[in-house]
Amino acid sequence: MRIDILTLFPNMFENIFQESILKRAIELGKVDIHLVNFRDYTEDPHHKVDDTPYGGGAGMVLMCQPIFDCVESLKGENTKVILLTPSGEVYHQKMAYDLSKEEHLILICGHYEGFDERIKSICDLEISIGDYVLTGGEIPAMVLVDSITRLLPGVIKEESYVEDSFTSPLLDYPTYTKPRVYKGMEVPEVLISGDHKKIDGYREKESIRITKEKRPDLYHE
Repeated sequence: MRIDILTLFPNMFENIFQESILKRAIELGKVDIHLVNFRDYTEDPHHKVDDTPYGGGAGMVLMCQPIFDCVESLKGENTKVILLTPSGEVYHQKMAYDLSKEEHLILICGHYEGFDERIKSICDLEISIGDYVLTGGEIPAMVLVDSITRLLPGVIKEESYVEDSFTSPLLDYPTYTKPRVYKGMEVPEVLISGDHKKIDGYREKESIRITKEKRPDLYHE
């Protein structure tokens, strides 16, 4: 998979792709990530990429020309263009799975007061990572890249993500490791019983309990 990230602040990504699973995925050739500063595509002699909004209002709005030209230069036959914006569909795990099947993604990071509305015409999908406001689309882009890359074949073992939280309607069950007792807190007896049928039953009940307590919206769903 190839991922192009259109951003005015490429240095924000400097370290995230040099650590852990993302670094390994890049080294294995599972994902090819490019940071593209769309300021390089502006035709403005002063390198401007934004301007004041028609009708007045606070802040500056990203202009069409640099982003249109940048996307056009990168887009191929099997490219999906994604706009990271608060007004987009709220991101979820199934969306990550679907996007992990794509060949080429272009992620457009906004900044300032927003985008010229016409930029949406060249996008296939608008995504928000939650109902809150960030200073730009760079952090949402990191979230997408991380969540998608780990699902690519050969990046991590399949059994490591098939039972992830949000893969099913239920949250994940609690897990424990050594020591068996720590500061008076004990690992549930069933988990050391060796009876896998009982363990599976316990984990299912715990997933239901935790989902009901912490995410009643998912539980009712």
